[in-house]
Amino acid sequence: MEIEKNYRINSLFEFYQPLLTQKQNNYIQLYYGDDFSLGEIAEEFSVSRQAVYDNIKRTESILEDYESKLHLHQDFLARNRQADEIQSYVATHYPQDEHLNNLVAHLENLEEE
Repeated sequence: MEIEKNYRINSLFEFYQPLLTQKQNNYIQLYYGDDFSLGEIAEEFSVSRQAVYDNIKRTESILEDYESKLHLHQDFLARNRQADEIQSYVATHYPQDEHLNNLVAHLENLEEE
């Protein structure tokens, strides 16, 4: 369960990072991205562990709220599933069609740009 939560928060953070304050960015990046403990973050910023914990919990809630309103992560996952399905279909039914395969490959790469 903890791994799933970490993955979700990191994923939401990738989408909504620009909407967070610098402090929220720092704490979430250190805690979820760099695997710092609450104590290490508290020491880094000269605040209490409780202050770090409260900020992280509040930021998690903010990220979930953004996702519930904007659906960027959910839509990204849906597009990827659809692109995978298209790619599989084309590979099975049209393996020799270079133009179609290039179009599908380009579609897959759009998310990375």
